[in-house]
Amino acid sequence: MSIRLYVGNLPKESVDRQALHDIFEGIEGTISTKVIKDRKTGKCRGFAFVTVSTDEAADTLIEKYNGQTFMESPLKIEKALPRAKKSEKESEGETSEESPQEVKTPTPSASKRSSSGGGKSKQSKRTNPQGGKSDSVQPDPRWATELSKLKEMLAAQTTNS
Repeated sequence: MSIRLYVGNLPKESVDRQALHDIFEGIEGTISTKVIKDRKTGKCRGFAFVTVSTDEAADTLIEKYNGQTFMESPLKIEKALPRAKKSEKESEGETSEESPQEVKTPTPSASKRSSSGGGKSKQSKRTNPQGGKSDSVQPDPRWATELSKLKEMLAAQTTNS
């Protein structure tokens, strides 16, 4: 079974995967190294992952290289935490900064909607907690009072005609 190790405190500049791999060359069972890079700039995000074949090799690597200087930065090496399932993490309400490999999804905010563009506005798709589409769409709370006034005016207008 392969063991994944988190290698942190890398410089936020161009880090070559092969240079990082060469550091761990003396450890028996090193399988691969992966430097995590920013999609836009292509520069290192400050961490990488090393995968080794055995638990003993992982312990040896941590013991030998944790704190060693790489490109003028002391490395922080530890066993990587397994990725948590999205539903478990949301139900527990946890946010973990120790596991940077997890993808965090931003929550949509009603206050960030834009009314510019002059064209048709996009309607949000609302879902119920079970994941299906909701039968009734709730109005935006910012406009609830205005909407109720309009409904009253419409009701009064239909009764008069």
